[in-house]
Amino acid sequence: AFDLVAGAGRKEAAALLRRWSATAERLMAGEPAPHDDTDVARDAGPSSLTVTFGFGHGFFDRTGLQKQRPAALDPLPDFSSDRLDKARSDGDLWVQIGADDALVAFHALRAIQKDAGSAARVRWQMNGFNRSPGATAHPMTARNLMGQLDGTGNPKPSDPDFEKRIFVPAPGEPAWMANGSYAVVRRIRMLLDDWEKLSATAQEQVIGRRKADGAPLSGGDETTPMDLEKADANGDYLVPLNAHARITRPDRNGGAAMLRRPFSYHDGIDADGTPDAGLLFICWQADPLRGFVPVQRKLDRGDALSRFIRHEASGLFAVPGGAAKGEYVGQRLLEG
Repeated sequence: AFDLVAGAGRKEAAALLRRWSATAERLMAGEPAPHDDTDVARDAGPSSLTVTFGFGHGFFDRTGLQKQRPAALDPLPDFSSDRLDKARSDGDLWVQIGADDALVAFHALRAIQKDAGSAARVRWQMNGFNRSPGATAHPMTARNLMGQLDGTGNPKPSDPDFEKRIFVPAPGEPAWMANGSYAVVRRIRMLLDDWEKLSATAQEQVIGRRKADGAPLSGGDETTPMDLEKADANGDYLVPLNAHARITRPDRNGGAAMLRRPFSYHDGIDADGTPDAGLLFICWQADPLRGFVPVQRKLDRGDALSRFIRHEASGLFAVPGGAAKGEYVGQRLLEG
């Protein structure tokens, strides 16, 4: 995330987004950066590089565009699991860089940072990773650092209400957000020493799914709908009442849904031997007040997983729909 420097306003922000958009377009095509390319990614090709830009709450104050700030971008409420580091939270501008090759991602980061020039400064930066393409015999849901399949219940583009839940409709409110989405970014530390003391069976009770294949404890395989009413011979629910998968079900949260696109992270080992590792949780939705917020509030009230995680950083960003040919990202906001 970047913050605009003191004195930088709408004019400087527009020039910055022009530079960033031009650089991103070239790099995503596997071409060198427009200026002073470092050659870090020479010979690598595009490597599925994506560069995504978003606007934070403070951006609109810095640029005098408060009337264009969406109501959905209001600061997230406090949650009981929050232990937030303000220096690693929020920001005027958010940039997500993803690639199949870490060198390509680093190359893009350096280009974007240099393009910021005197207009913006890095506020925070985090590295995440996922399973490398081709690491499994066939495509499958990735595992997180707890060893659990992560993302089984994601909304699918084939769902009839997918676009309604994930994207701001056109014409949007405000208009510049048409076909965009809101990204919630959370750095969630996993208390792995405590988690790994649990047996595999106990871990499955916390999550509500089998660790081996992600199937619900009520039976079936990973894609089998979870039967929340199914009980054992003693009358106990097979999926515990406080299981993470039960609590996060959309039908248990007024239909709230979000598209999860998380990354694992590992930032070294503390002096006491505790790994600083966990999840860079990123979720997308048409409105965070109807997506992330109600689900997180419910998790706060009794999720079995809460004992084993700690939310250490947070951000919310408005990501407009993709720029048309010849446009730069945010042009409809900054020049509208």
